[in-house]
Amino acid sequence: MNPLVLIADDDPVQRRLLDAMVRRFGYDVETVDGGEAALFRMEASDKPAVGILILDLVMPDLDGMGVLGRMKDRGVNVPVIVQTAHGSIEAVISAMRAGAGDFVVKPVGAERLQISIKNVLRTDVLESEVRRMSRKASGTMGFKDLATRSPEMERIIRLGERAAKSTIPVLLEGESGVGKELIARAIQGGSDRKGKPFVTVNCGALPENLVESILFGHEKGSFTGATEKHAGKFLEANGGTLFLDEVGELPLDTQVKLLRALQEGEIDPVGGKRSVKVDVRLISATNQNLIELVRKGAFREDLYYRLNVFPISIPPLRSRRDDIADLARRFVARFAAEEGRKLRGLTAEALSMLARYDWPGNVRQLENTIFRAVVLADGDELTVAEFPQIAAQVEGFDVRVPAVPAMTPLASQPVQREIVRVEIRDPNVLKLLDESGHVRRLDHLEAETIKFALAHYRSQMSEMARRLGIGRSTLYRKVKDYGFEEGDDPMAGSMTGFAAVSPSSTSDAA
Repeated sequence: MNPLVLIADDDPVQRRLLDAMVRRFGYDVETVDGGEAALFRMEASDKPAVGILILDLVMPDLDGMGVLGRMKDRGVNVPVIVQTAHGSIEAVISAMRAGAGDFVVKPVGAERLQISIKNVLRTDVLESEVRRMSRKASGTMGFKDLATRSPEMERIIRLGERAAKSTIPVLLEGESGVGKELIARAIQGGSDRKGKPFVTVNCGALPENLVESILFGHEKGSFTGATEKHAGKFLEANGGTLFLDEVGELPLDTQVKLLRALQEGEIDPVGGKRSVKVDVRLISATNQNLIELVRKGAFREDLYYRLNVFPISIPPLRSRRDDIADLARRFVARFAAEEGRKLRGLTAEALSMLARYDWPGNVRQLENTIFRAVVLADGDELTVAEFPQIAAQVEGFDVRVPAVPAMTPLASQPVQREIVRVEIRDPNVLKLLDESGHVRRLDHLEAETIKFALAHYRSQMSEMARRLGIGRSTLYRKVKDYGFEEGDDPMAGSMTGFAAVSPSSTSDAA
């Protein structure tokens, strides 16, 4: 889904022109006739979020500079393009300092406006992505950083906000790659543990013989290889949040110690003589059906009920297709900055195709797909051509994947395949041109003809003379002059490079 463009201008003719122009670009459009109405619309929570504001600087009730000032005071983070009728440098500088992303001069051309919208959106997405990554690193990322257009995800966010206000154990359920860790970080960012340690443990990647040591720590010399004391993940997260991803992969004996840590608020390090008190907010996640594991005896029932106090089921990406376009733009902005590529974003056709794909790997697959497309892109926008594997699986799109060039075994460089044209010539056809492209001499042509006739008619001189249209005595003389013998094979040796001299040269020598 493309961002919603809000046009604020008191001139009805200008509003209609801009509305028609922006709709042709593929964006949804709303118009208002003044600055106060623009502020009211941007702050409306019951309507779709405004993606970009095209703002006239001169309006009767509240002018453009007033709108920019109030947006800054109220924390309204919507990218703005200001439009001015006179192109005053002072006005433009003031607007840019007040927070505008770009400016256009009335009447603006379609190409200029389209480029301005794409550039401002790209800059805004990149800035928001940088802010989100910074907050993620500092442990302050909240639910406002998880912008979504999906009603299902909005329900998840509301549940997460409620869970953040308490220390209740949360179990995040969902397919691999749906963003369970981001939800966990947002829960911490919205709680009183904001800014405290956030420790992630992938339970499925822990070596079975080291699970207890990694989670609960160990004392020096407690087992072979324990050359020094290790605190463990619970102590690392003390005062903050411990996120146990793929919790269903924990061994049964470790599940017992985890249950005690949750119930008593203390852990027993391997080889330790006494328990250690910890203050940890636990958030766990799984892509499995834990109740089914309980039935099979692979997961403790008492631990299941301890973890499953506040379950939140995160829908797969295919169930929230409205978020695909925004996620794709965000990934393009981030990877383009990381790779030093100048990309304005994705074409409308590419976004439409991505939104129709089912994404079995969810957000993680989309992220990796965008990364590959950014690296391979040739133009300043990602098109359908950058997603051949996706296009091949979406109805209505067909981009053939180019064949991988063959590699030489040593240099590992593509083999340069040369097309060789093979010409098959009839040996009975007399060649009229030599190797230099010039017409061959008549005596050479005559000698080749007589040589061929000798073999073809098997030295029957009378038949040869009749077919060649010359007398027998003349034929005998020419055979002798060219140095041929009866029964010569016309394909033997070179027909053009014979050693016999021509009749003229023979007579001259005589």
